[in-house]
Amino acid sequence: MLVTDRRTVLRGMGIMGAAAIIPGCSGGGDAAPAATGKFFERIGKPIGLQLYAMGEEVGADLPGTLAAVKAMGYGEVELPNTYGKDPAEIKAMADAAGIAIACLHVPAVPFDRSRDGLTFQSDPDAVAAVARGLGITRLVIPFPVLPEGFAPQPDEPFPVAIERALAGTGIDHWQRVAERFNQIGSEMKDRDIELGYHNHNLEFAPLGDTTPFAVLMDETDPDLVKLQLDLGWVAQAGLDPAQVLREQGSRVTSLHVKDVAEGGANSFYFNATPTEVGSGRLDWKTILPLAAELGVQHYFVEQEPPYTIPRAEAMAKSARFLQALEA
Repeated sequence: MLVTDRRTVLRGMGIMGAAAIIPGCSGGGDAAPAATGKFFERIGKPIGLQLYAMGEEVGADLPGTLAAVKAMGYGEVELPNTYGKDPAEIKAMADAAGIAIACLHVPAVPFDRSRDGLTFQSDPDAVAAVARGLGITRLVIPFPVLPEGFAPQPDEPFPVAIERALAGTGIDHWQRVAERFNQIGSEMKDRDIELGYHNHNLEFAPLGDTTPFAVLMDETDPDLVKLQLDLGWVAQAGLDPAQVLREQGSRVTSLHVKDVAEGGANSFYFNATPTEVGSGRLDWKTILPLAAELGVQHYFVEQEPPYTIPRAEAMAKSARFLQALEA
């Protein structure tokens, strides 16, 4: 069960109540039948890919990767970083491949100093300039802010270090994070850029009578901080992705379309049991039409390691499933 507070519950109830009168949602017997057909053709939106799923080697041949992704059937990409390249150069590569850049992940603070040259600790004008160079108006914070001084202990696995660091946090930590997110969102809005936040499973861990996720959603301004809902991490936490999607409603502007293997253990531990989209346990025929009804604009396939088949093959398999999905 999702541990949340009264405002989140009421917000979710309001959205679910509205859903009862939307054609295709559960409701009275006189409701119009749900639209059918190939989902992405029906809604007129491209299937997107978060390039993180293609691995670290992407930066070595970004033009080749973008061309290969386009050939798989993806129409747009989300960048995990800028691969140390000039934004205008990346946009030119994407244009040449015939694929759009829709979004960029920008950490709130340096997470991997070998990779995260651009963070929201940078000057806001500099961050906005990168977005403009890529031709985008959406940026997403990909990970929560960890307690100050966080560092893995010698020989400590990274997921264990994350769990240890967050286990000692209280509501006050997450309230401070929310305050910072509001500040970033305001700075970006002033520069005509939408800010989003991307969840993992760890934000759904119990925190007294609430959760970090609920604190972040209730303490941030929906006009300043949107939500990129990662459906796989929601399911990994043992929650119903459709329920969380309904609760957050129009605040969700993009999705990470990610599946979880049948029988995969649920936990708040920063670890995944992934599989290709359509090969796991998420009910895409329910989730994706609901997302469209709520106004979701972007649908980015993503998959966590470990992979049972090569990454490129896995991404092509996910694309084929979504291209054929009738919902």
